[in-house]
Amino acid sequence: MTDLHELDATDQAALLRSREVSSVELTGHHLERAERLGPELGAFITLTADRALAAAEQADRRLAEDDPAPLLGVPTAIKDLTSTAGVGTTMGSALMRSNVPTVDAHVVTLMHRAGLVSLGKTNTPEFGLSSYTDNDVVGPARTPWDTSRTAGGSSGGAAAAVAAGLVPLAQGSDGGGSIRIPASCCGVVGLKPSRGRVSAGPVGSEWSGLAVDGPLARTVRDAAALLDVLAHPMPGDPRHLPAPSIPFSTWAAREPGRLRIARWSDPYLPGVSSSPESVEAWQEASRTLQALGHDVVEVPNPFPPELEPQFNRVWSSGIAAAPIPEEALELLQPNTRYWLLRGREVTGAELAAAMQFLESTTREVLVAMHEFDAWLTPTLALVPPAVDWFHETGDPADAHRRELEFTPFTAVYNMAGVPAASLPLHVTAPTADRSALPVGVMLAGRPGEDGPLVSLCAQLEAATPQPARLP
Repeated sequence: MTDLHELDATDQAALLRSREVSSVELTGHHLERAERLGPELGAFITLTADRALAAAEQADRRLAEDDPAPLLGVPTAIKDLTSTAGVGTTMGSALMRSNVPTVDAHVVTLMHRAGLVSLGKTNTPEFGLSSYTDNDVVGPARTPWDTSRTAGGSSGGAAAAVAAGLVPLAQGSDGGGSIRIPASCCGVVGLKPSRGRVSAGPVGSEWSGLAVDGPLARTVRDAAALLDVLAHPMPGDPRHLPAPSIPFSTWAAREPGRLRIARWSDPYLPGVSSSPESVEAWQEASRTLQALGHDVVEVPNPFPPELEPQFNRVWSSGIAAAPIPEEALELLQPNTRYWLLRGREVTGAELAAAMQFLESTTREVLVAMHEFDAWLTPTLALVPPAVDWFHETGDPADAHRRELEFTPFTAVYNMAGVPAASLPLHVTAPTADRSALPVGVMLAGRPGEDGPLVSLCAQLEAATPQPARLP
């Protein structure tokens, strides 16, 4: 008999609507797993069991009234970067241990309205700055496939929780790959929506245009269902896409038609190369797409390496602007201090020039690549490294170099503002010195065309023999 946590969110929701299980039962089942397995994985910073069970009771009342909300009563989790009223939100920093927001982020409000039941706040690196999850609050997040290896970041706790069946789907955020990186490391689906698709309000800022909230899930249809919950323009949004005319869940059930897909596997950064495992996963996906009738065309990587230093100026300026007292700097992790101090060296003119360069350069790429409906690359250049690999030298500049070697594909899509998704279509063979590990492939689409991308991802997922989702 299939255990409840082995079902995806869509199937769990069907059980709830048929009254075969209650939300209280479903939530209790997942809470038990989160309490038992979560600490070893570093999945959660805070569990909110009492709030979750109260929300589940409310969901059961709505279910009894035949409320049609598709994900009503399904367990989920919120990333600890995301403001949640009345719940500790540390942002992965020891400096923020006592931070309890009084306002919900819009994504939290929308998830609550949809009847999703949050079990708590998932692990993230300090202020979400790195592509691996580790901090001084609860320590590292680990992939359930091999707990000696990183879950990736910055939504590492969310991805680990979904992969291990602690929740069937979770909210994450992505400013340079922070949904897709951990999705690849943990063998789940990670979808970064288009710029402006999901509101960062009411107190968040979209000043750089890089970051956006989105789903981590076990299946494409679940990711689409959560995006349906999140993708609503909200009052005050400085940049937003209109509400979609077709639900993303509908796109997930729709054939995409024959598409023209560009592919490349060489990173845009000089001196960085893709591992054989990453290329193998990418080749397998290419062959499947061709067998589905798509026109898959090999092209050179269209993004120039000059983007990387300009991205760094924007990225570091964000943390440099944070109101962190001078006397508190020594309490920050070395990686955080590294980025903060780099950001303080960036002048206003340099920041403006960097933002202009990102926009104009990615605009040129989008125009040059407009003949293609989608782009296919590896998600990462490496399989999930050991938990301590990034900081084993103690030099944060070296940690940054290793991050570039690890994830040279994801950030360009944040710069361009396009939708992109990592799909868990490949698992390496185990060897004498390592377990089988998941390897993601990444598809990206045109700006604002999240629906067609979801359709293509669902088609590719259905055509690929699926590895075990619960390692």
